[in-house]
Amino acid sequence: MSGSNSSPPGAARVDAAPAGALDQPLTLTVHSLPSPGAGLARDVAATRRGRWKMFLLFLVSASPVIASYFTYYVIRPEGRRNYGELIEPQRPLPPIVALDAQGREVPLTALMHQWLFISVADSACDAQCERHLYLQRQLREGLGKDKERMDWVWLRTGDRAYPERLRAALQTATVLWVDEAQLATWLQPAPGARLADHLYVVDPLGNWMMRFPPNADPSKMRRDLERLMRASSSWDRPGRP
Repeated sequence: MSGSNSSPPGAARVDAAPAGALDQPLTLTVHSLPSPGAGLARDVAATRRGRWKMFLLFLVSASPVIASYFTYYVIRPEGRRNYGELIEPQRPLPPIVALDAQGREVPLTALMHQWLFISVADSACDAQCERHLYLQRQLREGLGKDKERMDWVWLRTGDRAYPERLRAALQTATVLWVDEAQLATWLQPAPGARLADHLYVVDPLGNWMMRFPPNADPSKMRRDLERLMRASSSWDRPGRP
């Protein structure tokens, strides 16, 4: 055909190549790969720094709790020796189910996240029981603004009902009926004493940590309670989450 090129399409390109170029062997440039050692070392160092930061953050968060317990349990100069007997090791709240005044089930673990000032007595509530309830109320009130961080609790045993004469005085108390045999697996009296002879303190973490002696001195109990409130003021807040 007029004007057409009868040569194959690639012929012109082959003819255009410099003489001898097609005779040169094919060569590849090989570049060395980067060594993984430096990058790996940087990753390990970054991981180590991250772990240290997390550990330091944990210490900062937990330090108020650790410091308050260390101060109270370890640093106890003669002039500040506690009156109540410290319970070591502490005993956490057990999964005992109690009953409230309406007969509803209340697990004792539901009392956590507040300081607990506890008395134990038969529901009939004799003279010693009434004295303990009075002391609990008065000593809690004596804490002033810190009283909202402490609940006073009467754990009743024996009959399910308790005297009507006490109901008005117990409006701000937590009153629960518990099985005495189950309760005795957690709270325990001093040798030669009864469970009802003592007043007990449980911390906001749910640990029974102090037992006051029978016929305890109210002024000395108050000093211990105030000391506990001061030692825990940096991390404990009123109410439950």
